[in-house]
Amino acid sequence: MEWAVAGRPLPGQRVSGDRSVVLDTGSGAVLFAVLDGLGHGAAAADATDRAAQVLADNRGEPLDVLMVLCHRAMADTRGAAVSLALFGGADRLQWLAVGNVESRLVAMGPGKPEVRATALQTGGIIGYLLPSNLQSQTIGLRPGDVLLMSTDGISGDFVDTLDLARPAADIASDVLASHIRATDDALVLAARHRGAPADPS
Repeated sequence: MEWAVAGRPLPGQRVSGDRSVVLDTGSGAVLFAVLDGLGHGAAAADATDRAAQVLADNRGEPLDVLMVLCHRAMADTRGAAVSLALFGGADRLQWLAVGNVESRLVAMGPGKPEVRATALQTGGIIGYLLPSNLQSQTIGLRPGDVLLMSTDGISGDFVDTLDLARPAADIASDVLASHIRATDDALVLAARHRGAPADPS
């Protein structure tokens, strides 16, 4: 895996309510999470900080269980939109999203990047309104696929402008610089699937 994050708080604020989490689950999988606290500033950051701690403490749990645990931990906060993505073995990705954090799998198509898959965004607010139908999706991965997770501080029309040949850090920075909204916190996470290592035998 190759991954990077770029973000910034709403101008005039000291902290951002948008947060990313990247965790080794201990079973050969990597958990990516992007959290968007409602509103901005310290109260939004408090909500996402709590969720980030829950994810770190329970990283081996299934995605739907993680959502429920985050919901309980944020019950007395503003709540947050939460998107989770798990890169497991056998070239597969499992994801689950509640609220308006977008998760897309992007690959190079004929002449330009194209979206291979988009995570279904279930309505709700983790910490306030937990959906009753928490069901993750599983999709196949190909070497070179790039996972892009972005909060609503990033405008959603950036895929056609991506240069997927660039490192993940440059992809994240370019999206932030070119597609940021001035009215909110903003964060984008880019993670490239490099494929299974070659068999030395």
